Amino acid sequence: MAPKFGTSGLRGLVVDLTAELVRDYVQAFIAACPTGGWVYVGWDLRPSSPEIARAVMVAIRGAGLGAVACGAVPTPALALASMQAGAAAIMVTGSHIPADRNGLKFYLPTGEISKADEAAIVAALGAGPGRLSGALETDDQALARYGARYQNAFGPTALGGQRIGVYQHSSVARDVMADVLQGLGAETVALARSDVFIPVDTEAVDPGTRTQLAAWAKAHGLDAIVSTDGDADRPMVADATGRIVPGDVLGPLAARALGARHIVTPVSSNSLVDQMGFDSVVRTKIGSPFVIAAMDAALANDATTPIVGYEANGGFLLGFAAAAPAGSLGPLMTRDSLLPIVAPLVAACSLGQGLAQMVADLPPRFTAADRLQGIASDRSAAFLAELSGDRAARAAFFEALPPEQALDQTDGLRVTFAGGAVVHLRPSGNAPEFRCYAEAETAEAAWELVTLHLDRLNQRLT
Repeated sequence: MAPKFGTSGLRGLVVDLTAELVRDYVQAFIAACPTGGWVYVGWDLRPSSPEIARAVMVAIRGAGLGAVACGAVPTPALALASMQAGAAAIMVTGSHIPADRNGLKFYLPTGEISKADEAAIVAALGAGPGRLSGALETDDQALARYGARYQNAFGPTALGGQRIGVYQHSSVARDVMADVLQGLGAETVALARSDVFIPVDTEAVDPGTRTQLAAWAKAHGLDAIVSTDGDADRPMVADATGRIVPGDVLGPLAARALGARHIVTPVSSNSLVDQMGFDSVVRTKIGSPFVIAAMDAALANDATTPIVGYEANGGFLLGFAAAAPAGSLGPLMTRDSLLPIVAPLVAACSLGQGLAQMVADLPPRFTAADRLQGIASDRSAAFLAELSGDRAARAAFFEALPPEQALDQTDGLRVTFAGGAVVHLRPSGNAPEFRCYAEAETAEAAWELVTLHLDRLNQRLT
């Protein structure tokens, strides 16, 4: 399948991301979108990323713009650097998907591109190769500035006395995570650093990793374990028992800690946020462009609105200047992983309680998610269309559950059943995967729903 835009940038097989295709998309981006005259470039740690990044910079310079090489940095660090410079950015990353795939994430001087920008880029394809020669510079401080953002805001004692494991794997943030936590007073323990790329999906953590997290927590006497996906725009956090705190729980915890009053989050996120006392909760389709669009609409009405956005995968977007224990945090309207790691941990530490206790005090709603891989998008779409348009077909597929109570088709098929259980089916927007989300009154019940319906999906689709 040819590379295409999904919920998080352009994605495709590495063999299809040729220098010519990269050039076409980069130069279409430059033709269709504002850039400020410069484009910052970063990349993750998968083997193909440096070469693709070189092709990106050749294309930028061929269009007559200056390219700024930032090296292997987290996506939010690249976005922060480019936005501060009033420049565009391109991140070479396939995020959490396997190393045989990669992609490009595009940023305007104001933040992530929108769905309208994606359409404009596609419409501008085929303009022909550039013949100019723009400047090439480096910014080797982007990562340091990103880390300093959190060290300065939270202070050197914010995590004093905490012992935190850093699951490093092949995350491009594996070093800056440890540096920031140490700068906030924590002792860190490095775990499982890898020279081979490992596709960690923070929204669908496999059972083996969950077992390993629990073993590490016990063996090292840890208060928490933290990690990210490959390009570090999604967090992964586990409590002192090694149990993962889902991204749609980290999100509202971080929002509360930062003093946010308004929330934007996709329809798939845990409904506990609706019971936490925020002034408003707006639901969107899945994908940061939709979250950003809703945040932008609120800020256009009142630029001082204390608003944040987050996704079920944990990516967190800060839309206002927030007060932190030791300073302020300026807005960062792109998915970030460090803020939803640091803010809840600091909040729990300040209360003198563990992360697990703070989570236990939240309204009792629990989510689970996993995916079926290797499912062609056309097959997924046909199956979902069948269920969406036929109540009897839904009743047959969900035969183990109580009667259907409500149906939400904002993004995929989200069914609420009598008694409050929820099952949400949705094909991935950027990979041959079919995702299943569930929500219930206990974590065990939510996982049972996911396991049951992934098995049923497997029977139907493979």
